[in-house]
Amino acid sequence: MKPLVTLDTDFDGARFHAACARHGGRRLHYIALAPRPVDASQLPEPWRSLWPPCVPGLHRLASRDGLVILDVLIGEPDACLAQLSARVDEVHLAWAPPATPVLARLMVDGARLHAVHLDETQRAALQKNGFVFDESRLRAVFYARRGDSVGTAAPERRAIVIGAGVAGAAACERLAARGWKVTLVERHAQPASEASGNLAGIFMPQLSKDDNIATRLVRAAYLYSLRYWRGLGGIGAAFDGAQCGVLQLARDAEHAQVQRQIAAGGQYPPGFARWLEAPQAAAMLGAPAPDGAWWFAQGGWARPASVCAAMLDACGSLLTRRFSSSALRLERGDGEWLLRDAQGALIAAAPTVVLAAGTGAIDFEQAAGLPLDAVRGQVTHLAEASLPSVPFVVCREAYMTPAYQGVVCVGASYDADADAKLRPSSQQENIGKIADILGVAPFDAPLAGRTGFRCVAPDRLPLAGALPDPGVPGRCERLRDVPRWPGLFGLLGYASRGLIWAPLAAELLACQLEGEPLPLERQLAEALDPARFLLRERRRAG
Repeated sequence: MKPLVTLDTDFDGARFHAACARHGGRRLHYIALAPRPVDASQLPEPWRSLWPPCVPGLHRLASRDGLVILDVLIGEPDACLAQLSARVDEVHLAWAPPATPVLARLMVDGARLHAVHLDETQRAALQKNGFVFDESRLRAVFYARRGDSVGTAAPERRAIVIGAGVAGAAACERLAARGWKVTLVERHAQPASEASGNLAGIFMPQLSKDDNIATRLVRAAYLYSLRYWRGLGGIGAAFDGAQCGVLQLARDAEHAQVQRQIAAGGQYPPGFARWLEAPQAAAMLGAPAPDGAWWFAQGGWARPASVCAAMLDACGSLLTRRFSSSALRLERGDGEWLLRDAQGALIAAAPTVVLAAGTGAIDFEQAAGLPLDAVRGQVTHLAEASLPSVPFVVCREAYMTPAYQGVVCVGASYDADADAKLRPSSQQENIGKIADILGVAPFDAPLAGRTGFRCVAPDRLPLAGALPDPGVPGRCERLRDVPRWPGLFGLLGYASRGLIWAPLAAELLACQLEGEPLPLERQLAEALDPARFLLRERRRAG
């Protein structure tokens, strides 16, 4: 059943609690603008412990049973409203937006409005855009103009996911959580056999002076992942890892000055990101840190293969695994995709296919034009006693994780070749960088580690959504003009941040498939659209 979607233009805990109490087992999706800091201590669990730090953006929270979703938008309210992608059934209007068409765009036909206060000018503007008021003058029903009403047909909930790394595993879990039957196809005998097979991946936010799109996206993915992992059972419990914190050292004096300017802006609360000057950073590190560092207390590391296993286990009986299956060809027929192996034998069939196989996706004819590159990354495994012991993740030009089962992970190289073998030069590079950070002399160690290949797009952002069909000609001015393959989607290009991209990108795709409110602001969702490259190409071509 479609959830009831409620919009509250100024979050009120009592109003939210009342909505939760009366939803009567029906799924509730509550979207709340939060223009001012909220005292989360006054909220009941689980919302109190899930409440996000006061940083700009859309933050998605979910009840333990998944029946209630709370989207909190922190920021300037008019801008937040304009960035919403949702179809709203009712709205609690604490203030009237200057541009009432923005509000009307979100309403379904028959949506109800409850206002706190309206003057005649505001009421007239709402009436002009389809709201019909009753005698109270504060309650209204929205009637869509002919052609404005958008109906979404319920999808047939069967899908094939190709690729069993973190991208594919998260897609399976997010679809299964909505009742989809999913067939997972993987060419290896077990999940997480490619880039997701590294012993450790680190998770941390990204900061920038201008708070650009990439920074906002990484922040959204990082914070969503922290809450998502709690729902799976927790870091260090449901899967291997530790939320031990990350110390990110400034590269040099010039870089440090920019970081000080970011810190002086006061945008980030200390629990999210805290700038440390040289004495504080050095005291934490136990080594010189002349240019200072950021301390991300909620950051840490996790073993991607164990995260994959936890996500796949959460799917239960809705997941069918087809491992050691080399899928090579996709064909479309009778409203379904047919997935075949090298001999032409049918592996699986479903109306929806999600390509989550990294650069392996471009082996399929339908995705061959996607601009994806494989970037080599060699991680070095060192014995625990090889380096000074640090109980958190340290990074600058390289990263080092705390020892786990006697192994410290250091890396990773960033190479443009396809050599999968471990090589001494990459190991020496990794050791040299981390030795410099820790203030020790470079040293030799037995050649040990792992080489993986990151899937990277030209703009270093993921691809999440419907895949474009470049074979259909035509002029394109907007993303919605770009032709798409029916029922074919991608979750690709996660580069070095697959751990945190995977949950949010999978949630975004599941919402697109179900016609649910998106978990990202409109501008950010568009920045991940796989059709963005074809759109640019056709714009240039005129």
